[in-house]
Amino acid sequence: MRPFKIKVLVIDDSALIRSVLKDIINREPDMVCVGVAADPLVARDMIKALNPDVLTLDVEMPRMDGLDFLERLMRLRPIPVLMVSTLTEIGSEVAFRALELGAVDFIAKPKLDIARGMEEYAITITDKIRAAAQAQVIRSALSHSIQKRYTADAVLSSVAWRFSSTEKIVVIGASTGGTEAIKTILVNLPADAPGVLIVQHMPENFTKSFAQRMDNLCRISVKEAEENERILPGHAYIAPGNMHLLLKRNGARYVVALNQGPLVNRHRPSVDVLFRSVANVAGANALGIILTGMGKDGAQGMLELKQAGAHTIAQSEASCVVFGMPKEAIEIGGVSEVLPLNDIAHRIMELVSASG
Repeated sequence: MRPFKIKVLVIDDSALIRSVLKDIINREPDMVCVGVAADPLVARDMIKALNPDVLTLDVEMPRMDGLDFLERLMRLRPIPVLMVSTLTEIGSEVAFRALELGAVDFIAKPKLDIARGMEEYAITITDKIRAAAQAQVIRSALSHSIQKRYTADAVLSSVAWRFSSTEKIVVIGASTGGTEAIKTILVNLPADAPGVLIVQHMPENFTKSFAQRMDNLCRISVKEAEENERILPGHAYIAPGNMHLLLKRNGARYVVALNQGPLVNRHRPSVDVLFRSVANVAGANALGIILTGMGKDGAQGMLELKQAGAHTIAQSEASCVVFGMPKEAIEIGGVSEVLPLNDIAHRIMELVSASG
């Protein structure tokens, strides 16, 4: 039995949304809505009085914009924040700017006219609140299950490959806090880095915007992965939201495969699916990296990568927003070494150079 409940403060200018979020939160046995605020100035005093563990924060509000409030909050009193806004739904710059400023995650507001979607929405937002409650709030240096929990076997059962090759490939898996962690790695990779495949737990619409944002910042090219495209050195490919990303071969070439199979570890895309496919196809020519995130997605895949001869790296606890996924991979023996986030890009190139 949990000794305490996660205390959540809801900040939104809509009375209806405040009521809906309060009801969703209070239905969960491990959390409680300790208050609601119509704007950040009211919330400021409530934070001092109520000492919440997590804030849900809208963007568009009277008297002070949500992003302005977030920036001030992270400077003066850092606290885990989950952005809940219609502006984050279209994958706009707003969501990624919020993450840069220190928000743990984001989610769109509930669609109140679609009753059958409310159960799934409630599961998603409460999972995100739980992740936020465990998060270390780290600012960037750059300014009830809907489907059965399948294992990656459900996606990979019809795919079994193992070919000999010397072409190197890097695979990265991340969840909560992962967008900023991935950025830290990608911006530090040189233009001649090996091809990189990435699964970041992220909904549809956001992955393309995220890839474009990374492409503008990095020396390597970054894009959303497409079916059957060849994986090239100096390029990174991000799994599209709601699609599993796998590695396969077309002759001597590595190519992308996309799959809309069942949820794995409650996720699509799943890190386990990517890692296990890479273990099958690339084996010792792969380098596996697991970053910040809640849950265990990717742990089994990391173990299989290591067993196939790949070198595997987990992000250190001190540099993670949430140490869940790396911790799970470490505990089952799937990790070759643990490194601070800022050291990972250099280590990638060091390992690639050493292997020739």
